[in-house]
Amino acid sequence: MGDGGQIVTMFVRNGTVCIARFGPAEAAVLNEVMLEVITLLSEGFDRTDPVIVRLFPDVYRDDAETSAELRRYMEDDLRSAKLEQAALLLDVLPVEGGEVALDEEQAEAWLRALTDVRLTLGSRLGIDDDDVDIEEELDEAILKDPTSARVGQLSVYQYLTYLQESLVGALMG
Repeated sequence: MGDGGQIVTMFVRNGTVCIARFGPAEAAVLNEVMLEVITLLSEGFDRTDPVIVRLFPDVYRDDAETSAELRRYMEDDLRSAKLEQAALLLDVLPVEGGEVALDEEQAEAWLRALTDVRLTLGSRLGIDDDDVDIEEELDEAILKDPTSARVGQLSVYQYLTYLQESLVGALMG
């Protein structure tokens, strides 16, 4: 929480559940990005899309044929699991904001869904690994054009990262 009064939702552990309270704006952003992932995985599923490639990487990077064979058997199940995780997140998230209490199984599904949305957004932003300094990227984007879409997208990416890290911490706590 900074001096500006902006509160960023973080998960905390309370007994056997992980709890967070989402403001209406946070819930709206999380809802929007999850719906984008659902659309990408269903209507727009395109194996040549770099985001899809990142969400469904080859199991054997040096053996395209074996990877393609495994994909043929596993991709539909994996895609279904990703869609279920995104749907679970949306089912639990209050649309107008409010409290979320996740048991361990739900929390793990949320973590996987948050990973997918971060990979999706990261791919679109050209962020390929966790070594990228998001604060630095955001500062540079703000200096170039504070009203750019990139500033908003990097801010959402940063928020999703903090949210995911807080959920990991709550699960481990």
